[in-house]
Amino acid sequence: MSEREHINVVWLKRDLRLQDNEAISNALKSSKRTLIFYAFEYILLNDEHYSERHFNFIKESLIDLNVQLQPFNTKVLTVDCDIQSAFNLIQEFYKVDTIFSHVETGLLITYNRDKEFKRYCRNNLINWIENKNNGVERGLVNRNDWFESCENYMQSDLEVFEPNTNQLLNTIDIEKLEKLFTVSNLETPLDSKFQKGGSTMGWKYANSFFDSRHEDYMHNISKPEASRSSCSRISPYIAWGNLSIRQVFKQAQKVKINSKDKKHIGAFISRLRWQAHFIQKFEMEHTMEEASVNKGYHKLKKSISEEYQNAWFKGETGFPLVDASMRCLIETGYVNFRMRAMLASFFTHILWQPWQAATTHLSQQFLDFEPGIHFPQLQMAAGETGINTLRIYNPTANSLKHDPEAVFIKKWVPEIADLDIPFIHEPYLMTEMEQTFYNFKLGEDYPNPIVNIKENRKRASDILWNMKKDPEVIRESLRILKRHTISDRTRTLRNE
Repeated sequence: MSEREHINVVWLKRDLRLQDNEAISNALKSSKRTLIFYAFEYILLNDEHYSERHFNFIKESLIDLNVQLQPFNTKVLTVDCDIQSAFNLIQEFYKVDTIFSHVETGLLITYNRDKEFKRYCRNNLINWIENKNNGVERGLVNRNDWFESCENYMQSDLEVFEPNTNQLLNTIDIEKLEKLFTVSNLETPLDSKFQKGGSTMGWKYANSFFDSRHEDYMHNISKPEASRSSCSRISPYIAWGNLSIRQVFKQAQKVKINSKDKKHIGAFISRLRWQAHFIQKFEMEHTMEEASVNKGYHKLKKSISEEYQNAWFKGETGFPLVDASMRCLIETGYVNFRMRAMLASFFTHILWQPWQAATTHLSQQFLDFEPGIHFPQLQMAAGETGINTLRIYNPTANSLKHDPEAVFIKKWVPEIADLDIPFIHEPYLMTEMEQTFYNFKLGEDYPNPIVNIKENRKRASDILWNMKKDPEVIRESLRILKRHTISDRTRTLRNE
C-alpha cells in the first residue's frame, strides 16, 4: 500500500463562507493540499434546539459554497456523520496533519464534543488549530482588555480567499472519499417562506440595506411590519457564518462616510458590537444555557402550566400582537427584536413561566438561532440578570404604538381582520351585542385572553423588583458586572 498523502482539513461549523474565513486562510498558507469539510453531526441533527429550517439553511449555504468553489475544481465534502468517525474514514485515504476551524461558542453539547475531539487529535497526532471567531475569545477571566481587543479585530484586514492551482483537493479525489460516507442530501424545499442561505444571498440582503433600506432603520426598528424591510435581515447570515461580523462592520463604516443617514448606520454598527458582547458573555458563562446567570434567581420558583405554554407556542393566547408575532415567527423564522422581547416577556412575566421552558421552542423557530445571543437575551427579557432594567411589555400598548393600523395583526391573525381597528387590538372588549354585529364569537372564532394581564403584570413586577434587593441577587450582580463590564458600572450599582 502506498504511503498516504499528508493533507490539511478545514472543518466548517458556523463559518459557512470562503471570504474572511481565517481557518481557510491559515490552511492555504501550508504547502499541503487542503480538504474543506462539513459534517451534519448526529448529535446536532437530534438536538432539540434545532429544526429542519436550520438544516435547510445550512444546505443552501453549502450549495452556494460549492458554486463558488467550481472554478477551483473542488467542493465541500459534506457528510452525515459524527466528527470522530468522519476523521477516521478520511484517514483511510489521507494522513491528516492539521485541522483548521474556529472556536465555536455553541451549546454545551458542542463544547463537550470539542473537548473529546481535542483528545482524539492528540491520540492521532493531529494538530488542531482553532481561530478566534468574530472577536470572541476563549478563556477570559474578565473584560479588562476585551473591548480594545474586539475593536482591533474588527479594524484588522479581511482574509482573502485566493487558493493556488491544485491547492485544494480536487472533485475527483473528494468523490472517492464520498464512497466511504453517507453523503448529505442537499435538496431543500423550493417553496419555503424562509430566507435562503449562502453568502451570495447574504450579500444581497446586506447590499440592499446599505443602498437604501437603512434610511428608515431607526424609525421602523420597533414596528413589527415595517421592520421586516427596514432592518438589515442579515442576522441568519451572521449566525451561520455566511457573512463575518468584520465584513459587515467594514462595509457599514464605508457606507457611513458618505451616507446622509449617518445616525441610522451608526445605530446599526452599535448593534454589531453588541452581538460580539453577548456571545462573549455566553462564552464566559456557559451555565446560562440551563440556569440564570445570576444565581440569586435560582430560588425563584414558577408553577408550570401546560395550558399557558401550549397557547403561547401556537399563538392562541387571546392577545393579538403576541399571537401575530408567534405565528409570523413560526411561518417565516423572523420577527424584529421588540417582538422577540415581548414574546419572551409575555411568557415569563404575564404567564409566569420559567424562561427555560421557552428556550427550545424559540430556538427551533428563530432562523438566526445563535446560542450566544439566545440564552443571554432570554434571561434579560425574563428579568433574571439583576443588572438590566426590568421590562414587562404590555402587548396592547405595543400594538397600539407600533402597529396602529393593525397591518401586522391582520396579516397573521386573519380571524379578527374584519373587526374595526380598536377591536383588533383588544377583541376582548367587545360586548355580546357588538360580537353579534360582526358575526364574531369571542372564545370560538378567537380565544379569550388566557390570563388577566393587569393582575399578572403587577405580580411579576412586585416579585422581581423585590428580588433585586435580595442580598444574593446584589452580590451576584456585582460579580457579573466585574466579570463582564468596566469597573465604573460596578461602582454605580454599589451606590444605588
